[in-house]
Amino acid sequence: MPLLHVKTNISLNDKRTLATQASAKAAQLLGKPENYVMVIVDDSQTLIFAGSDQPAAYVELKSINLPESETAQLSSALCELISTQTKIEQARIYIEFSNAQRHMWGWNGATF
Repeated sequence: MPLLHVKTNISLNDKRTLATQASAKAAQLLGKPENYVMVIVDDSQTLIFAGSDQPAAYVELKSINLPESETAQLSSALCELISTQTKIEQARIYIEFSNAQRHMWGWNGATF
């Protein structure tokens, strides 16, 4: 049920490693089974941040029962992971958190 979507304006040589590590990290941080986690990595996107096309990323984390009280911790851990894997400065990473309602999240022909 968690979805982590990373969009960046740089070209990544190893998107699979970033996706794999992000999947494990999202599962760990959210306390959810990794077999429900989906990660999308879109590189080479047109992305301008603060008027500059220097390396940057926009990240979306969507999950049922996203713990709003832990978004600062989630932001810290995800920024660190993404920065380490991509060399994008943490100050150039935005993260949007979204708490999905069970009836608005479908899977396997049903909803959660």
